[in-house]
Amino acid sequence: MHYPPIFINEYIKEKVASEFDTAMPFFPTSPSMIDELTNTIQDAGSIFGVYDRMFRMRRSPFPHTKSEQLLYYLYKPTGGIARLQEITQLIQDLLDGEDESADDINKWIASKIDDGVFTVSGTEFEPVFFHKIRVYQLEEVRDIVDFGTARTFAGNKIIIDYDWHKS
Repeated sequence: MHYPPIFINEYIKEKVASEFDTAMPFFPTSPSMIDELTNTIQDAGSIFGVYDRMFRMRRSPFPHTKSEQLLYYLYKPTGGIARLQEITQLIQDLLDGEDESADDINKWIASKIDDGVFTVSGTEFEPVFFHKIRVYQLEEVRDIVDFGTARTFAGNKIIIDYDWHKS
């Protein structure tokens, strides 16, 4: 299976762990409640991401290069938002370099391939090749998210735009 988000998620997780000595889990968008997700995370103060993959219309007649976006919602359940801001900046620094960012992640993917596959939690993925990657935010981003509970979360929304093809 080719699934570009898994490569971006794992790349970011490794870089965040290296830079901040903290684990940052990612969860696909699903009907579950944020409170349920935070109850499964070991460190209640840790930052986690919820992502959604969005296909984009092909911009050229060449069908092999795909254009997609990942919508990241980053949350920090407790404490200050400084670490959330630092991780958001790290993601921007890593992935906002167009073809240079794509080259970096392609080299990282190549270093993780074993027998032609990339394995995450026992699931095998076929490698992909990224052409360019960009990061941006929309004006609707909110710093404090209230889910109607006694708990509030710091939150950030990032859009990662990328072009890729099957390796």
